[in-house]
Amino acid sequence: MSLSIRNQLPGTVTSVTAGEAMSTVKVRLQGGQDITAAITTDAVKDLGFAEGASVKALVKSTEVSLATDPVEGISIRNQLAGTVTDVATGGAMGSVKVSVEGGELTAAITKDAVEALGLTSGSSVVALIKSTEVSLATA
Repeated sequence: MSLSIRNQLPGTVTSVTAGEAMSTVKVRLQGGQDITAAITTDAVKDLGFAEGASVKALVKSTEVSLATDPVEGISIRNQLAGTVTDVATGGAMGSVKVSVEGGELTAAITKDAVEALGLTSGSSVVALIKSTEVSLATA
């Protein structure tokens, strides 16, 4: 199966907390970082997710925000430190490739944000991803 989602980070399920409609699934990425996905309980059951399962965390580029430092006081728990490897900008939008331990992410952000943050190749950044924007697939 082909997907347009370029951000595919391999990992292992470390815990599943199931609710009636939604569940949280914690994943240890191959690079050692932890990420949490909030997905339906039906998806957890259908895909057979349990502790120890190999998965891929899938995140659309438009759902990856960038900051220059870790951000305190927000509900976004998924904060992955990385380094910018490439920046391409057009009239309104930019594509920023970020190397994180164990993988690579692409963030589609506004050109204004690229300029305001001073992002260039080699810049240190933190990728911010809401748990509700992380989908999981079997590995």
